[in-house]
Amino acid sequence: MSTALLVAAVEAGPVASTGRLVTAAVIGIAVLVALIVWLKLHPFLSLMIGAAVLAVIAGLPYTDAFTSFTTGLGTTVAGVGILIALGAIIGKLLIDSGGADQIVDTILAKTPAKRLPWALAFAAFIIGIPLFFEVGVVLLIPVVMLVARRSKLSMIAVGIPALAGLSALHGLVPPHPGPLIAIDALQANLGLTLGLGLLVAVPTVAVAGPLLAKPMSRWVPLDPPTEILGAGDRDEDAKRPSFGIAITVVLLPVVLMLAKTLAETIGFEDTAVGQVLDFIGTPLEALLITSLVALVLFGTLQGRTRSQVSKLVDSSFAPIAGILLIVGAGGGFKQTLVDTGVGDVIANGLADAPISPLLAAWLVAVLIRVATGSATVATVTAAGIVAPLAEGLSPSHVALMVLAIGAGSVFLSHVNDAGFWLVKEYFKMTVGQTFKTWSLMECVLSVTALIVILLLSLVI
Repeated sequence: MSTALLVAAVEAGPVASTGRLVTAAVIGIAVLVALIVWLKLHPFLSLMIGAAVLAVIAGLPYTDAFTSFTTGLGTTVAGVGILIALGAIIGKLLIDSGGADQIVDTILAKTPAKRLPWALAFAAFIIGIPLFFEVGVVLLIPVVMLVARRSKLSMIAVGIPALAGLSALHGLVPPHPGPLIAIDALQANLGLTLGLGLLVAVPTVAVAGPLLAKPMSRWVPLDPPTEILGAGDRDEDAKRPSFGIAITVVLLPVVLMLAKTLAETIGFEDTAVGQVLDFIGTPLEALLITSLVALVLFGTLQGRTRSQVSKLVDSSFAPIAGILLIVGAGGGFKQTLVDTGVGDVIANGLADAPISPLLAAWLVAVLIRVATGSATVATVTAAGIVAPLAEGLSPSHVALMVLAIGAGSVFLSHVNDAGFWLVKEYFKMTVGQTFKTWSLMECVLSVTALIVILLLSLVI
């Protein structure tokens, strides 16, 4: 079957009966989970195999098992992949220039001891906008250790707020991969999703971070560290950009995308100014502009040669290769769900269930997250399943559905999640202590975000 014939078949309706499609979905997702959890196969290969199994069981010829997958992969990488690459450039320059350190140190220097948990949550919130979660953890852990030792505070009291800030931004706010994937799948307005994501993230981080850390530090008492991991890599004498320059680069893409949404909201997008804002506020242009600004402010103005700046950009791509492959494969899996009609069947079942579409989206993401341990896999799979539910919803509620998926994707990090072991080893906790702190915080963060999302859905 050619691609054209497959498209025609898809447009005509599901390729098999409802029962067969449901069976295909269950087996396809079960294969995906088994490959990731039991065989420890890389998520890229697992998503690829899971999509092929789903397609064949759903009734497509085995010769076309990967047709939808490759189409979805190409579309996703063409859209979301470029944004991830630009975000990686900004993050790399922010870290290597010392800009991220400057933001953190400035915030901490102006904070009294009793407010340090809140300061660390705020610092993580700010630098978490352009940085991937794992990068943010590696960057902030030495700071957390240093603050804990100097202030004689528990690692939990200052560490959990920082982790909450990073995790919330990772799940809720573009340009992080998860939210971008869900925005693309549901055809949501990016600027609106960004604004609502920040609105949801603020109370969520407050509850799951500083407020939860206070009793949690009593449940799991950890002494201040005697050594600072990674502190030797921090060059305190190197020239850094000022706080103003660093924060400008971090917030620039956010401001550009929100300006575009504001122009659309108040109705002057057809004016000359509105058209300019519409152009520079589009995600690709906003991140490209920010990347070029970062090259100047964090590169040449810091004394680096053009060759050195070029090498920094080149080195920013290697760490995201795996992320790009997983995101692309997730798009392929999503497209297979759509083209076989599985997504419509599951979505229709969820639509008939006596629950809110937002709650349904959250539950689907939670189930896949707990099963696979991957927030990205949970997001891309859930987005493909619930995308039909977004049809007919207002733009604000489509954006809230994206956030509901993101909130569900961070629920209950446990032993099948690399983040669980990353936190455990850095904090030198036992498995039980990690469950009582990190895993509990992720659950509280996910549920709090869902509650805020549901409350917002009542007023917008």
